[in-house]
Amino acid sequence: MKYILGVFTLLFTVLYSNLGHTLPLEKLILPDGFKIEVYAEDVTNARQMAMGQSGIIYVGSRGEGKVHAVVDTDKDGKADKVVVVAENLTMPTGIAYKDGDLYVAAVSEVLKFENIDDVYANSPKAEVVISGLPTETHHGWKYIDFGPDGWLYVPVGAPCNICQTVGDDKFDDPRFASILKFDLVTGEMKWVAKGVRNTVGFDWQPDSKELWFSDNGRDWMGDDIPPCEINRVTADNQHFGYPYIHGGDIIDPEFGSGKNPDDYTKPELKLGAHVAPLGVHFYQGKHFPATYNKSLFVAEHGSWNRSEKSGYRVMRANFDGAEIGSYETFIEGFLNSDDTVWGRPVAFLTLPDGSMLISDDFANVIYKVTYQK
Repeated sequence: MKYILGVFTLLFTVLYSNLGHTLPLEKLILPDGFKIEVYAEDVTNARQMAMGQSGIIYVGSRGEGKVHAVVDTDKDGKADKVVVVAENLTMPTGIAYKDGDLYVAAVSEVLKFENIDDVYANSPKAEVVISGLPTETHHGWKYIDFGPDGWLYVPVGAPCNICQTVGDDKFDDPRFASILKFDLVTGEMKWVAKGVRNTVGFDWQPDSKELWFSDNGRDWMGDDIPPCEINRVTADNQHFGYPYIHGGDIIDPEFGSGKNPDDYTKPELKLGAHVAPLGVHFYQGKHFPATYNKSLFVAEHGSWNRSEKSGYRVMRANFDGAEIGSYETFIEGFLNSDDTVWGRPVAFLTLPDGSMLISDDFANVIYKVTYQK
């Protein structure tokens, strides 16, 4: 059955990649005044995005193994050219742009493409700037970004659904299930967070500069537990529970014996089980209403093994001071009433004009969200 579903998913993805603008955008529901349209199509398996100094949007992928450059050559607010920058990479999901260079995470290493805006169309050569990361591909794909401190933040997911990594004969590496950061000048590495099963999205709160990240909960504990999480790093050496504690208070049946939930950092927000939060993004543009300023957008990529699908939407967390006050739907409609799916949101990028891009690795497009008063 899983094989049949996998084949169906692949055929469905290929179908929609060929349909382009015939995606049923009319099914999407947004708050009053907001509009969503296709910014770029044929961006196969679109994942994390980063913008170059010249306005080119660079896009990672996972299974496709490619990095794309999405270009709006006529500056009409819509891309008209998609170029393959690099290919045959191992899950180049995460990308970041800094000082004219593009950084790409390819599971066990991070690559740098120098002066990317000048050479993106000429099959540029890459330099390895971080090597020796674990080679496991299970949760090995990465979201990366440079923090306010100038270090490059690189998560290393758990190499399994649930397992003990430290001291385990197969997965004895303390870097698993953590967020690391690297000083690319000195090569120094530091731990940012431990006990993180699989984060594929993080951002820094604009005022406090604290790191907020999504984390995908473990599978095979049922349809409704454990919750996926939104977490906040407030101190050094925080441990967020995996594989012992889930959602702040659920003891793992395999590895949680003797563990006290109070010994671990609890999530800022518990999401639905299996909704698979990926990208998270603090909006700082001027285009949306003022009430959206510094809101945290969350891409719920959607469940894969729940009896009834959950997620497949874009959410927004509103704040009451430094704490989350509410969590509400911003975009829904990717999930059909018959439990089929035509789109899966992944990551965000705010453009200089304040509009917001959202990647979709299922429909192979990038959407653009604008607001009209």
